[in-house]
Amino acid sequence: MSPSETPDRPPRRRSLPLTVVLWVVQILLAAFFLFQGATKLLGSPSAVRLFEDIGLGQWLRYVTGVCEVAGAVGLLIAPLSGLAALGLLGVMIGATAGNLLTPGYASFAIQTVALGVVFALLAWARWPETRSLPERLRKSGKPRSGT
Repeated sequence: MSPSETPDRPPRRRSLPLTVVLWVVQILLAAFFLFQGATKLLGSPSAVRLFEDIGLGQWLRYVTGVCEVAGAVGLLIAPLSGLAALGLLGVMIGATAGNLLTPGYASFAIQTVALGVVFALLAWARWPETRSLPERLRKSGKPRSGT
């Protein structure tokens, strides 16, 4: 329970402007990562070249593409948005390491670090939803009485 919650008091609701900002950011990031993931999965020449330069094989391109597409979809599903932000933060940590370790790509680390910070902030802002997810799943899996 957060400090603002007690057994007899529900969690505080966030303000409408903050909720709107969160959704706008999530929608824009979802569109961006849907596109980025698709370029990796469809084998665009630049994505293939990038993963050749990294030197770990094209399998990593597919894994990264799936993670990006899944994260983009998760950002658009309210109960999963915080978890998706955490997952995409992990992708950005890996991308930053790859950018710093691959000759010629270090300047891209600025972008991946900035996106990582945004995902960390989103995950923090969506923590109440993420924290309540196991309980919501337990409740949704219980059989209803009288049916």
